[in-house]
Amino acid sequence: MEDQAHPTNSTAGPDHEQRWAELADLVLIISREVQFRGYADERAIPLSPSEGMVMRYLQREPHAPPSRIADATGLQRTNLSTVLGGLERKGLVERRTDPGDGRGVTVHATELGRTNYALVRREWATAVSDAANHDTTHLDAALALLTAVETGLTRARPRNRATRPATGT
Repeated sequence: MEDQAHPTNSTAGPDHEQRWAELADLVLIISREVQFRGYADERAIPLSPSEGMVMRYLQREPHAPPSRIADATGLQRTNLSTVLGGLERKGLVERRTDPGDGRGVTVHATELGRTNYALVRREWATAVSDAANHDTTHLDAALALLTAVETGLTRARPRNRATRPATGT
């Protein structure tokens, strides 16, 4: 994908490092702004970033054991347990006994959980589209790049949590 202001060049260098750092900064700022603004629709149930990751995963995988959710979202299992408890109290997920293994459980998004996730996604779409003045000129390229970045970061995620998580400052 070639950007007229910044032609594609396969060699890494200080200019590219600065542009990648700028991209990372912008992603963190945009994420914070989307989260900060809240929701216009009074039916929307606010989600923390961790709750949002779990609900996003459950949209793709309608039911999953907590261990798989933890692996997919990068949450530690103890943290996931807290997140799932909060989502259950909000009525967005439920835990059920795994029919294939009566000792295990699977997590399912409830109808309210699926409806709420669709509602908050619409609100995010409206906020981001409004902020960009509804200009879709580079939207497909942005989606392709951000999808590649998300896939690469997820694939390269450290398996042990010995490293300190980054915070968006």
